[in-house]
Amino acid sequence: MCGVAFLYQPAYTADQLTGAMRTALRHMAHRGPDDQGLWQNPPVAIGHRRLAIIDLGASRQPMHDSHGRFVLTYNGEVYNYKDLRRDLEQHWTFQTQGDTEVVLAGLATQGIGFLKKMEGMWAIALWDRTNRTLLLARDRMGKKPLYYQVLRDGIACASELPALSSLARSGWEEDLDSTADYLRYGAYLPGTTAYRDVREVLPGHVLQWDPSGMVRESAYWTLSLGGFSGSLDSARTELREKLVRAVQRRLVADVEVGAFLSGGIDSSLVVGILSNELSVQPKTFTIGFTDPAYDERQYANIVATRYRTDHYEETLSDWDSELLKKLILEHVGQPFADSSLLPTSFLARLASRHVKVALSGDGGDELFSGYQRYQGRALLRWYTRLPKIVRLNVERLIQRIPEPMAHHSRSLLKKAHLFYDVIKRQEAEQPYVAPTFYSNPFFAKLAPELAGRGHPPPRLPPETHEDSLLEMMAADALVYLPQDILVKVDRATMAYSLEARAPFLDRDVVELAFSLPRPWHRRGTRGKRMLRGAFADLLPRSVWQRRKQGFGVPIHQWFRDRLGNELEELLSTTISPLSTPHVRDMLHAHRLKARDHGYRLWGLYVYLLWKKRLPPAPQS
Repeated sequence: MCGVAFLYQPAYTADQLTGAMRTALRHMAHRGPDDQGLWQNPPVAIGHRRLAIIDLGASRQPMHDSHGRFVLTYNGEVYNYKDLRRDLEQHWTFQTQGDTEVVLAGLATQGIGFLKKMEGMWAIALWDRTNRTLLLARDRMGKKPLYYQVLRDGIACASELPALSSLARSGWEEDLDSTADYLRYGAYLPGTTAYRDVREVLPGHVLQWDPSGMVRESAYWTLSLGGFSGSLDSARTELREKLVRAVQRRLVADVEVGAFLSGGIDSSLVVGILSNELSVQPKTFTIGFTDPAYDERQYANIVATRYRTDHYEETLSDWDSELLKKLILEHVGQPFADSSLLPTSFLARLASRHVKVALSGDGGDELFSGYQRYQGRALLRWYTRLPKIVRLNVERLIQRIPEPMAHHSRSLLKKAHLFYDVIKRQEAEQPYVAPTFYSNPFFAKLAPELAGRGHPPPRLPPETHEDSLLEMMAADALVYLPQDILVKVDRATMAYSLEARAPFLDRDVVELAFSLPRPWHRRGTRGKRMLRGAFADLLPRSVWQRRKQGFGVPIHQWFRDRLGNELEELLSTTISPLSTPHVRDMLHAHRLKARDHGYRLWGLYVYLLWKKRLPPAPQS
């Protein structure tokens, strides 16, 4: 894995170009500690930080073709590069053994269409010196980040926002529409960032730019739903074959590959496939918690023992405010509301001491209907058939009972309160975009200055319009996954120079999962039916039957103590569009254990951390 940067800036001297690029690369040293490369031909500078995984002694970047026309900087891995190379050899004389030159050769000889043949993860910047055009591209699911800013006379792009800021060298201002999105959904919408005029290349898209100011973005891949014509048994067989092949593809490396092992179904399946199907006994890694409500080590140890992995674990007992500030301000570069960023970073740190690559179970919940919120939506269909007076009494009862300060998977009362939130979303008649949701009345109290603000939510495939569960799965795959889960995994792992690979997000697995009839994924309150049917033999009964448990941290406890005090201080010292009295009321109710506002307060806390660092906007 690596970090990439590109700058076209005619206003800079050669020395200024070099200085800006070196600063950007310094910001991304964690993404590639093994090598640094810089190519320059004013007004263009191209940079690269390398984490060497394949063809360790060669494949340096930026890489150019033998004629010097195309210059490539690329972050990612193309797992089928050897097959692609064989097809390209009749038109290209290869000088290296890695995947980088395959990407260069394919794009140089076949153009954008070559992206459709690639399987893996990538963020690409390709400069065509002859036509003076820049091509930017991201992988289908958005595993690898790529941000850009169109400048007055040029363009800048980079893998991370702090690096991009050093290239643009202009004061960035908060985008209040994006802030409204963040406060409403707990994440920024695809293509947007926290900053005005700073964008992110969309997953599955290419962006073309030239010095005339032309910017054209188009999709080379879109998610299709439905269309599977086989039987349930044939689907299970095909799923097993494709997921095993996906895991096998992600073993392509010239360094050791390990695996994260949370004890949940998805990461346990990856380890089971490695051992049972591919005869690999990997190093596995788990983070535990002193709070038993969050600790999954029992199940991780069951799987590790069954498959005789070389297992490592650590215990997280408290939160680390300095680490959080570093992750948000120096790596993510904008507010990030998912508190599991912290344990994920500890897990990455543990794994990085032993391997350079780790497989993860990311994507299993989105593709195979694993989240508990899908259970809530399924129950809603039954609930709406009840007489209105019964429903009103149920909702009044839920509101009167204090919300438990318990991990959501272990408490029926907690589930009742979460179900109430689902009801409110349904009554608001607003489309599902992301799991975090503030109804319009609540949002109006939280941030009255942002009334009417926000970007239009992304369009989902039309097939989802008649199936609310399918709508949730598609939105989670196309919004929540790239804007939350994959951001978290990329920044947490790259902070420790570790490459994470997600077999569930293999193109063949993704396309198969969404081609299947939705009822095959979930029956009543039980999800992941396809995984249970296809891989029943790989995991012990205790893992299959355990309750779903997210990779969370006890933030509800932290906000009743030191973290709550820090939030109060931030509210007092930071100018923001938030209603300070309303946030204080939320914190007060939380401390009294009347409502569990932990995850909401966390998002606000992180926003204020970032906002305090942001220079004030110029007065008009």
